[in-house]
Amino acid sequence: MTAVLKHELRSYFHSFTAYVFGAFLLAIVGFGAMLYNLQAAVSNFEYVLSFGSIVFVVIVPILTMRVIAEERKQKTDQLLYSLPITTTQVILGKYLALLAVYLIPLAVISIYPLIFAQFGDVYLPTSYGSLVAIFIMGAALVALGVFISSLTDNQGLAAGIGIAVILFNYYSVSLSEYVSSTAAGTVIALGVLVLALGALIRYLTRNEYLAYAVAFVLLAAICITGFVDPEAFEGLLPNIMRQLSLFERFNTFVSGVFDLTAIVYYLSVIVFFLFLSVQSLEKRRYH
Repeated sequence: MTAVLKHELRSYFHSFTAYVFGAFLLAIVGFGAMLYNLQAAVSNFEYVLSFGSIVFVVIVPILTMRVIAEERKQKTDQLLYSLPITTTQVILGKYLALLAVYLIPLAVISIYPLIFAQFGDVYLPTSYGSLVAIFIMGAALVALGVFISSLTDNQGLAAGIGIAVILFNYYSVSLSEYVSSTAAGTVIALGVLVLALGALIRYLTRNEYLAYAVAFVLLAAICITGFVDPEAFEGLLPNIMRQLSLFERFNTFVSGVFDLTAIVYYLSVIVFFLFLSVQSLEKRRYH
């Protein structure tokens, strides 16, 4: 795993990827600090982080688009399977390299509250609590990007899908106000999600029976629940969209509340998408 980590770090810093990522993040946060902390004389640095979180929609797909897609395109992923390490170690090595690239500009940003505290009252616990939260949220988005990159050998397609998915997650709370809150609308949406899950399982495992079984069981559960208690689905779809928003949970930290459930949710997202990334590589190993 260490060899993969070192190789990935050399690759990022010998190209423009790490520098473009860091420059974008520092530029947006710097602009936000000028806008809020300097011009508007607002002492809350966490507002700057909330303002700058939109940049993740672009910079995370740019950072992660090549991590596995390029390996697949150049057929060098076959070399990874010959290494005396497991697929899990390969994914972890690549993921930790991405986190290291992410952590460098964030370390620079962490100095800002201390600087502003010299010229005014800055509540450091909230500022640094928000910094911890934005790191873990970014780590969850990076894990999502790694999984998307593992699905294709086209870096542009990986970046495009990543931008679309993260953008949807960013605006999911706003969009939840416009989606159907009726039981019928929720059942239809859940049915579509179950079919998409079945397709994903089939793609990752190449096991049609498993995919069909999972889809059938979940669809049956939805139908039975809807028949027994139709009111259970009332307003469920908008609520799901709000609960799945990574960015909305980050806003809790900006409000001055250290939400442990949000941290658990971010860690769960990281484990889930890294697991799917491992399964995606394993599928390539044996097919």
